[in-house]
Amino acid sequence: AGGRTLVFLPGLTADHRLFDAQLRHFEGRFRVLVWDAPGHGASRPFSLTFTLRDLARWLYEILDRERVGAPVLVGQSMGGYVGQALMAQFPGRLKGFIAIDSAPLRRSGVTGPELWMLKRMEAVYRWYPWKLLLKQGSEGCAVSPQGRSMMRGMMAGYDHRYYARLAGHGFRILAEAMEANLLERIDCPALLICGDRDQAGLTRRYNRAWHAEAGIPLVWIRNAGHNSNADQPEQVNQAMENFLSSLPPE
Repeated sequence: AGGRTLVFLPGLTADHRLFDAQLRHFEGRFRVLVWDAPGHGASRPFSLTFTLRDLARWLYEILDRERVGAPVLVGQSMGGYVGQALMAQFPGRLKGFIAIDSAPLRRSGVTGPELWMLKRMEAVYRWYPWKLLLKQGSEGCAVSPQGRSMMRGMMAGYDHRYYARLAGHGFRILAEAMEANLLERIDCPALLICGDRDQAGLTRRYNRAWHAEAGIPLVWIRNAGHNSNADQPEQVNQAMENFLSSLPPE
């Protein structure tokens, strides 16, 4: 009880294992919490009818139940969007926010064709042969052997049809949240972390723009892909340590 709390939010189709290296690094010095988002990992079965606002509200209720006052949220990819949705609904709730290979939750900077495609990704994933999707999905998210192995293991926990539904639903609710312009600005100290070899969509472009427009510090992780905290955990942990040390004490 008491002390600073770090709340880790994995990205779309990933589960709590994505942050294994961070939990090992920070446990014993901080309160740490990581979830399997609804529909992911052990949080199944779960009806895929929720919105991004729902995810943020449920996360808020978990934090309230666990008596977490003002946590530092660490969101990777989709987890970063969930963190921003929580800020939009519950302003002033966070002590800090770290976005890992994520992007701003806003309409500007995203093109109409990109939003159109995000809403139709389930069909794309259904069309892909499952073995090819496992290979390209893991290689597209990570560049290191351990990072690719981790992502492939998480993907393999689903069957092809469910994976397509889960990923398609996640991209669709993300597009809807972007269109709604849920969040105008980050209301707490923040840090952007991005792999210098991130090939997932336009994540690197989004982070450069986010840094330039909002003035949020940006740390590039060398030799890391979209799951940079799995590819290069030491670099990511050090960037987190530097950020945490800059925050006011509890």
